[in-house]
Amino acid sequence: MTHYLTFDHVSKLYRGGNKAVDDISFTVDKGEFICLIGTSGSGKTTTMRMINRMINPTKGTITLDGENLANVDPVKLRRKIGYVIQNIGLMPHMTIQDNITIVPKLLKWSPEKRHAKALELLKLVEMPADFLDRYPSQLSGGQQQRIGVIRALAAGQDIILMDEPFGALDPITREALQDLVKQLQSELGKTIVFVTHDMDEALKLASRIAIMDNGQIIQMGTPNEVLRNPANQFVEDLIGHDRLIEAKPNVETVGQIMLKSPVAITPGKSLVDAIRLMRQRRVDTLLVVDENQHLKGLVDIENIDHHYKDATSVGDIMSTKISYVNENDLVRDTIERILKRGWKYVPVINDDHQLVGIVTRTALVDVVYDAVWGDTDESEAESDQQ
Repeated sequence: MTHYLTFDHVSKLYRGGNKAVDDISFTVDKGEFICLIGTSGSGKTTTMRMINRMINPTKGTITLDGENLANVDPVKLRRKIGYVIQNIGLMPHMTIQDNITIVPKLLKWSPEKRHAKALELLKLVEMPADFLDRYPSQLSGGQQQRIGVIRALAAGQDIILMDEPFGALDPITREALQDLVKQLQSELGKTIVFVTHDMDEALKLASRIAIMDNGQIIQMGTPNEVLRNPANQFVEDLIGHDRLIEAKPNVETVGQIMLKSPVAITPGKSLVDAIRLMRQRRVDTLLVVDENQHLKGLVDIENIDHHYKDATSVGDIMSTKISYVNENDLVRDTIERILKRGWKYVPVINDDHQLVGIVTRTALVDVVYDAVWGDTDESEAESDQQ
């Protein structure tokens, strides 16, 4: 099998024999989300920066899409690789549009094509078109980092490198951007190599995690593999004993605990139809889907009451800003998302963005109880017998 990215016995030595990276080998397939995690000085950033030849290896071979990177012109290579860093790196004297399209301009795209791409990407992150004419100083830190993320997508690069991109942001903005990157990666199928020192971030984002220490990869595996079978004490300490490792051994994905008959309505239905359905199903919120069951938004009783006289259909008043999870998402991530934010439930979609269920706060609380305290009924039965 041909892998998209391959490190073959790669080392990076500095003067005095100091090994920043010490004989590492691993592979990455197209569309994977790889997190390199470790403490400061573990070699994770050096490893990532060898991919775009900002650092050259001392020994070993790195191939990308079948090509030995040692034979590729570094400038041309960097134009094919997206790059997002912590301090964003937006040019303060350039408009947001010019910042987004730096690489397309170097690739000699026409002004019309550059503008269309900038508009398309801005829409992806739900930012208004008039932001294109603003300057970075006119945006918040979170907005600037969103621009940094979509800039890495502007030239259509298949692989994106991210070096602790959200480390300087407040927790709420950081979580929102993590959700954004995970969503974009899933929708666009990009390959991402992401450096972090935050285990929660790695567990949430990665399809596989590479844990590094002293320039070596100590363990590489899926979040579940790492959580269930830490390679050694260093990995255990990095994970931390206070994390919920897994809810139940036999419950891993949202699809296993979701309710499969969510109450939904189509955008063309009248507000009278919506109220009738709410009363019939005893709910105060309806999910909105099209005729093919694609999730489009939601409408609640307050919204209907507010617009009852001036709107005719559900589509006129529905909110399109709706959070959701995929049926294949880990329960662990959904627990964090719902319980911490106080939501009652969250819609569940499949890979085709079709509504397939909802996962409720109650279901997640039950899972947490079982994980932390076990089956209390069985425990009580045992104590009664003694």
